[in-house]
Amino acid sequence: MLDRKLLAILVCPLCKGPLQHDPSAQELLCLADGLAYPIRDGIPVMLDNEARVLTSDERASRKA
Repeated sequence: MLDRKLLAILVCPLCKGPLQHDPSAQELLCLADGLAYPIRDGIPVMLDNEARVLTSDERASRKA
């Protein structure tokens, strides 16, 4: 579980936009860039080369 204060200050390293926390997948999502940053052992890995690309379905379901 990530600390709420940490979640409030984290932004996407590429666009500096807001992130959404997906606790079930242990990821932080940037809908603007369509990337999901992993959370490993409670630590967000905020590296673009570690992020996975969100599918169009994932992006659409999060924006709704």
